[in-house]
Amino acid sequence: MRARRGNVYRDQALKILPWICAWCGREFTSKKLHGLTVHHKDRDHNNNPPDGSNWELLCMYCHDGEHSRSLDRDASSETAVHEEEDPPATYNPFADLKKLVKKE
Repeated sequence: MRARRGNVYRDQALKILPWICAWCGREFTSKKLHGLTVHHKDRDHNNNPPDGSNWELLCMYCHDGEHSRSLDRDASSETAVHEEEDPPATYNPFADLKKLVKKE
């Protein structure tokens, strides 16, 4: 079912959007269209408006890169939330440096 739905919105996207990767600008011909993918801007694969406003065509390399960046963002935001729960470090290794340095 998902593969069929993907073909439907991909076919529609190829009809209404230019055959150019929205990120790197690479142009595609009908012979090379297999390398062009539909990316959902809001990452919701169920949001497929008929005007294509949630889609952009990306080459497979840019599409993979976008999803890798999304995974990295998600992972870093989870880490950031975890870090906020930990109290900040208060140790200052140079607190007594002035006492240790002798003026001659």
